[in-house]
Amino acid sequence: MVDILPAFSVFLLIFVRVASFFLTVPIFSYRTVPAMFKIGIAFFLALTMFFVVDSEPIPIDHLYYILILKEAMVGIILGFIGYLILSAVQIAGGFIDFQMGFAIANVMDPQTGAQSPIIGQYLYMFAFLFLLSVNGHHLLLDGIYYSYQFIPLDQVFIHFHSENMVQFILKLFSQMFVIAFQLSIPVVACLFLVDLALGIVARTVPQLNVFVVGLPLKIMVSFLVLFVVIGVMIYTVGELFDLILRSMRAFMEIVGV
Repeated sequence: MVDILPAFSVFLLIFVRVASFFLTVPIFSYRTVPAMFKIGIAFFLALTMFFVVDSEPIPIDHLYYILILKEAMVGIILGFIGYLILSAVQIAGGFIDFQMGFAIANVMDPQTGAQSPIIGQYLYMFAFLFLLSVNGHHLLLDGIYYSYQFIPLDQVFIHFHSENMVQFILKLFSQMFVIAFQLSIPVVACLFLVDLALGIVARTVPQLNVFVVGLPLKIMVSFLVLFVVIGVMIYTVGELFDLILRSMRAFMEIVGV
C-alpha cells in the first residue's frame, strides 16, 4: 500500500495558503461569492498546484502545526495587500464625498458588508469591472502560485523583523494614499474653486444665501467633472493592478528565504 500521508501533508499546506488567500483577496473574498464556491475553487487550485510545486515530503510533527499557521498567515497577508491597495478607490471617493457634502450619507457595500461612501462605491464598481475586463483576477491567482518560489512550504519562520518590512509597509500605505489623491484631485480641486467663488460671492452679495445655492451647485459641478475625467480615473485605476502585483512580489521577496 502506498503511503499517502507525506503527499497529503504537502497538499494540506498548499490548500491552507490558497484558502487563506481567498479570505481577503478582492473578488474572491466578497460576501456575494458562495462559501462552497470558495472552498471548491481553493481545493481544485491547490490540487493543480500540488503537481507543479517542487517540495519534498513534509513529516507531520510538532513543526507541522507551525507550518500550517505560517501558510495561513502568508495567504491572508498576500490577499490583504491586494484588498488594501484596491481600497484606494474608496478612499478617493471619500475625499470627493466630503467636498460634495455627501459624507453624511453612506451606502452598504454588498460585497464586503461595510459602509462605504457613495461616490467611492460608484468608482469601486468601475474599478471592479475594469479588473475583471483585463483578467486581473487571473493575475491575482498567478501571484499566489508564484509565491511558492519565494516562500517555500518547508520554511518555518517568515522574516517580519527586518528593516525592509517596515519600509515596505510605509511605502505601501503612502502609495495607496497617493493614488487615492490622484483619483480625487480633479473633482476636489474644482470644488475648492467653487468654494472660493462662493466665498467671494458671500462677501460681495450679502443678501444671497450661499448655503442654499452652494450645495446643489457643488453637486452639479462634481458630476460634470466626474463625467469629463472618468476616463482618466479608470486609467489611473489600471496602475493599481500593477502596484498590487509589484507589492505582492516585494512582500514575498522580503519574507522569503
